[in-house]
Amino acid sequence: MTTTDQRKTALDAVTTAVANSPDAQVAAEDTVKLLAQHLPHYTWTGIYILDGNELYLGPYAGKPSPHTRIPLGRGICGAAASEKASIIVDDVNADPRYLACSIETRSEIVVPIMLDGEVLGELDIDSDARAAFTDADRALLERVAALLAPKLASGRIRPADHL
Repeated sequence: MTTTDQRKTALDAVTTAVANSPDAQVAAEDTVKLLAQHLPHYTWTGIYILDGNELYLGPYAGKPSPHTRIPLGRGICGAAASEKASIIVDDVNADPRYLACSIETRSEIVVPIMLDGEVLGELDIDSDARAAFTDADRALLERVAALLAPKLASGRIRPADHL
C-alpha cells in the first residue's frame, strides 16, 4: 500500500470513528489510535488541549511524554497554537524550539485544532525518520483537525490517557 493509500485509509477510518463517537474523549482516543495504526511513519501521535495559557496532553499513542503541560509559545506545540498555524519540522535537532521527548524522534508536525478561528487544541505527530512529513500529511491532519473541532468544542478531554 502506498503512503497516499495509507493516508486515504486513515482519513476514512478517522472520519467514521469521529462521526460515530459519543463524545470528545472517544473521538480523540480513536483518532490517535487510528493515525498510528494506519501511518507507520507516525511513531507518536497525540492531542494537546488548550487550557488557558497552556496546552495539556490528552490521549496519545506511543511512548510516554515528559511534556504533559506546555505553555503557549514554548516548543513547537506552543508555537503552533500561538501562531494558529501548522508547523512541519524536518529535523527537530536543528530547531531550537523543539522540546525533546524521545531521543529517537527526528521530525515533527503540529496542526492546530480550531473552530471559528479559535484554537481548541492540536494534533502533534512525531516520527523517527528525518523529514517524514510532507504537505500531504499537513493536508490530511488539517482535515482530521477540522473533523475533531466540533467534538472538542462540545466536550472535555481528560489529561494524558495513553493508548
